[in-house]
Amino acid sequence: MRKATISRKTAETEINVEINLDGTGQFDNKTGVGFFDHMLDQLARHSLIDMTVRAKGDLHIDDHHTVEDTGIALGQALVQALGDKRGIRRYGHFALAMDDTQVSCALDLSARPFFVWNCDMPSPKIGTFDTELVREFFQALATHGGITLHIDRVHGFNSHHIAEAAFKSVARALRMAVETDPRMGGVLPSTKGAL
Repeated sequence: MRKATISRKTAETEINVEINLDGTGQFDNKTGVGFFDHMLDQLARHSLIDMTVRAKGDLHIDDHHTVEDTGIALGQALVQALGDKRGIRRYGHFALAMDDTQVSCALDLSARPFFVWNCDMPSPKIGTFDTELVREFFQALATHGGITLHIDRVHGFNSHHIAEAAFKSVARALRMAVETDPRMGGVLPSTKGAL
């Protein structure tokens, strides 16, 4: 049962996350931040990870704490759902094209968080959403999910497309990495004996 439920409550946010790594990409995400919900839906659909997110945050200040804390909770849920990581593929990569944009992602579920972001966006806003929060979300996901995560914009000029391509490329890479490999036979994908 590769599932997890995480609840995180601070003075700034209250986040509840449920995921199923062996799902079909079902999603039900409500954070109060419309564009971010749209991106979380993409993350679920294209990773095939069933995902339910409920977030209440201090949106009267801005969206920052809600987006970042959701990334923290999702990272923690991934760690919990993956367990000891026996039999998984561990690595994932995907180059995703979306109209004018191409974004590539490479990741390792290594338990050694490291984040590389070469995916700047031309505009500071997508509607009312601060584009810098895309980076903040992935930084939190990588840190609390123990993921070595590299995201690179190859090209693109539309910020909406760049953000969406980033979420979709991470989703596809994550799908690859969390899948069980029938050739592994339940063996840990490391020579060190621990991940």
